Amino acid sequence: MRTVSFGMNISLDGYCDHTFANPDEALMDYFTAMMDGVDLFFFGRVMYQLMFPYWEEVAKAQSGTAAENKFAERFSAIDRVVMSRTLTGGDEKTRIVPSDPAGELLRLKQQPGKKISVDTVSMLPELISAGLIDEFNLVVHPVIVGKGRRLLEAGSLQEKLDLKLVETIRFKSGCMALHYESCTKSIIS
Repeated sequence: MRTVSFGMNISLDGYCDHTFANPDEALMDYFTAMMDGVDLFFFGRVMYQLMFPYWEEVAKAQSGTAAENKFAERFSAIDRVVMSRTLTGGDEKTRIVPSDPAGELLRLKQQPGKKISVDTVSMLPELISAGLIDEFNLVVHPVIVGKGRRLLEAGSLQEKLDLKLVETIRFKSGCMALHYESCTKSIIS
C-alpha cells in the first residue's frame, strides 16, 4: 500500500497562496529532498497550472539558482495525475482525470509504487474525509497575509483529524517544516 503525503506552504494565519513565499536555498533543498520517495503527484487543475509549465521551463533552461534548477529537474521528472473537468489531453507524464478524486486516489494508493504527493487544497476536505491522507508536510512561513485560499474552510470537515507530530525542521529564514502522521486509519487499511 502506497503512502499518500499532503504538502503545502502556509502562512501563519492559514493561507496557502504561493505568492507570499520566496524560498531560500535551504528551503528549496528541503523541497527537493521531499521528492526522493515520491513517484506520483496528484494535483487539482489550479495547482497543476501554477506549477507547470513553470518548473519544466526552469529545468530545461536552467534559469534558476542551483537549488531551484535541482528542484525543477526532480519535480519535472515525476509523473502526475491531474483532477480536472476542463483540461483535456495531457502528455507522457500527465494523465487528466475528470471526476471522483477520492476514488481515483484510492485506486492509485492500492497500486504498487512509491509515495504519492498530494499538492492541492481544493480536494483536501474530500480526501481527508475518505481517510486517504497518511501524512502532512506543512511549511509555515513567518508571514501574515490576511487573504487568499485557506488550507481548510470553516465547516469543510465532518470530523476533526488527529495528527501526530513526527518531525520539526527550523530554517534560518524563520520557516518551520512540520511533518505529521494521521492518527486515523485509512479506509482501506
